[in-house]
Amino acid sequence: MNLFITAIGTDCGKTLVSAIFCQHLKADYWKPVQTGQISDSSSLKKLISFPVRIFSETYLFKEPVSPHKAASLENKLIALSEFNVPKTNNHLIIEGAGGLLVPLNERGEFLLDFISVEKIEIVLVIRLYLGCINHALLSINELKRRDTLIRGLVFNGNDTFGAIDIISKISGLKTLLVINEEDEINTDVILAYSKKLKLDEQ
Repeated sequence: MNLFITAIGTDCGKTLVSAIFCQHLKADYWKPVQTGQISDSSSLKKLISFPVRIFSETYLFKEPVSPHKAASLENKLIALSEFNVPKTNNHLIIEGAGGLLVPLNERGEFLLDFISVEKIEIVLVIRLYLGCINHALLSINELKRRDTLIRGLVFNGNDTFGAIDIISKISGLKTLLVINEEDEINTDVILAYSKKLKLDEQ
């Protein structure tokens, strides 16, 4: 099983969710594009209780900005054709960069284009904040417009706006997990949520 973890925006908890899925499935991990000095791969590795296999990024940039901008600052160009899903006999969790339609380059290419062609199922992470209903439904509509395979939704945060219920009803998508606000994120927290994850393994 290959799953692509994306979100309705940045700082929604994709690495947290990727760690939970890796823990649940004892899966391998790949982040195709990394921007910024803080490595999501390194952060994930520290949260998991088993020796997770991590595949190297296809593109790695220093500045913590959109991939297209980070690449241009280093006089490089991200090419969609350079992305290849790592070969493994294990489950693979793929973590996206930023939100759903963060550009890879100025040609209007997104990592989502590659994922759509490869027919990889998507898990959409929804951070619960005022305005997330609109952002979530716009993201879901775009995924459906592209006929993308959607495994389900993960909600992250405290639901003080009734967002989970209305997003679930309108989208008709399955809620795989709800993550509460936690004082600290550590291996024990990841283990606990991995046991709550409602994922039909295939």
